[in-house]
Amino acid sequence: MMSPIWSLLILCQFLLYTTVSSKKVCGRPLLTDGIDETALKRVYEVGEEVTLSCEQGYLPSTPSPQRITCTGTGEWTPSNLACSPKMCPIPKPLQPLAMGRTEAPFKSILNFTCDDGYVMMGFNSSSCLHDGTWSNPPPMCKAVSCPLPRPPAEGRIVHDKKPFTGTNTIYGQGWTYECNPPKAPSYERGSCKADGTVPEPPTCREVSCPVPDGIPNGIITFAVMKQHRYKETIRYACNDHYLMEGDPEIHCTNTGNWSTKPICKAPCQVGIKRGRIFYNAKKMWIEDFKPNRVLHKEVVVFYCKNKAEKCGYPVASVCNDGVLPLPECFEEPGKIEYNIRAKTLPSEIRTCATSPPATSTTRPA
Repeated sequence: MMSPIWSLLILCQFLLYTTVSSKKVCGRPLLTDGIDETALKRVYEVGEEVTLSCEQGYLPSTPSPQRITCTGTGEWTPSNLACSPKMCPIPKPLQPLAMGRTEAPFKSILNFTCDDGYVMMGFNSSSCLHDGTWSNPPPMCKAVSCPLPRPPAEGRIVHDKKPFTGTNTIYGQGWTYECNPPKAPSYERGSCKADGTVPEPPTCREVSCPVPDGIPNGIITFAVMKQHRYKETIRYACNDHYLMEGDPEIHCTNTGNWSTKPICKAPCQVGIKRGRIFYNAKKMWIEDFKPNRVLHKEVVVFYCKNKAEKCGYPVASVCNDGVLPLPECFEEPGKIEYNIRAKTLPSEIRTCATSPPATSTTRPA
């Protein structure tokens, strides 16, 4: 049998444990970003207070410090303190790259790079500090420098920048190599490269181009039918009603080939027998359109009918090297409709307020 003294001691220990463990405490308060947590404890007793303030680099939402208290329920009294980061103004030269933003929040980092051919002078990054300033100014990007190019043994260099002065060139600056006539350089152009080097000078050699060929639907206007030397030229012209695309004058290149010849684009016919068109600021019946010819790239307007709305609407088509597609919606009228009921054609009835949405607007003529 347990002695009364030991029983009393055990009972006292149990009561002491129960009293201590039932007492409520508050844990570390949950805080929003920017509130200073450096002085907080892990556990607080009921009635203890904590004064909240913003970390360095953040602005408080209230002018006076906020105090919260540990309550008997083990919870903290509410706080309306909010801390927003201070802002650093983005330098104006960088604003076009900042997607419309003019400021960046505290702790933001700007990373800088220079384009190929440019060397960075300064720091490659900058951080927004707690006082609203940047840790480093934006760097400068300086163009790579190259030594002066050497001319070919039998020629010279013509710099793009005139007049050219100095003992070196910078990235992007270019020049043309020229040889003493009638020789041609193995390549004509050079420039200061992104790695700070320049090309070796070309070699000068004899070059000739073959007797020039004619072009379809065109003629050579002036040329001696012989082999031509480097840079000699000939000129082309197109037949009547054909439109030239490209440079009419070609020249013998340093490779022994002619530069790109022009192309003569064919006119078009309006491929309908009955109907009305709009061309050259005039509305006319197709039988009055004489000669039936539209030049390359010219526009012809046809008329389609919106049957549901009982109105007409215009649809444009463009002549492309002899082909003038007809709009998908265009329906050529029959002889009786055209000759007797011409006023019911899409070109003559009420014009639709809006044209139907375009899907496949043209078909081969």
